Amino acid sequence: MLLPARLREQAMTRPLATPVRHVVYLHGFASSPESSKAQRFRRELEARGVGFSSPDFNQPAFETLTTTRMLGQVRQAVGQIKDGPVALVGSSLGAFVSVHAAARDTSGSIDRLILMAPALDFGGNRLRQLGPNGLDEWRRSGMLRVFHYGEGVEKQVGFALYEDAAAYDAITLPTTLPTLVFQGDQDTSVDPAMVQQWAQGRPMVDLRMLPDGHQLTDSLDLIWSESAPFLGLSPSSTSRSV
Repeated sequence: MLLPARLREQAMTRPLATPVRHVVYLHGFASSPESSKAQRFRRELEARGVGFSSPDFNQPAFETLTTTRMLGQVRQAVGQIKDGPVALVGSSLGAFVSVHAAARDTSGSIDRLILMAPALDFGGNRLRQLGPNGLDEWRRSGMLRVFHYGEGVEKQVGFALYEDAAAYDAITLPTTLPTLVFQGDQDTSVDPAMVQQWAQGRPMVDLRMLPDGHQLTDSLDLIWSESAPFLGLSPSSTSRSV
């Protein structure tokens, strides 16, 4: 943890006061609402009578994915929720979108964030993975072929994703809501040092560094046990579904 105990307590006190009534889960790039992390949150929340929804960012087409479109989907999902408070839980690109969605929320119902392996410099990360000439090739062809983990096949995504994402800066965006962050120290997709630097000096952010990779597969139990009290819920439930 990067913050002094006093600041951590300030960051964590507010969300503990009122249990969350609905969670909107934002999945990562080339993933889906059926991901293991999304489904773990869904099972745990439904067992406690908490609402759960997860916009499918692959719709209407993965090829036309943009940050602006995702933010519209989040806004629509939050607008349909009748019972707050609402938490946004975002994974990777979904965490990037969560930060911007919370900053633009006009409903007043979003009061906390959980970010997992947050791709806060999404454009920069994607560029590094493309290699020195990848951006030019993507711009020239108009499409980038990537492996879609949610569907288990290669798919194409348009250059508009990069152009649109460049208009959204999550690094300098102020953090005004209590935010719990999980980041693997072996992550090769999101730079752990970037996440640590972002969290430093932000008293509303509680960063948990974990001995894990980008998918955080080995840390799901710990992530839930830490997320539950942050959401104002009990980590265990006698009615938990399997």
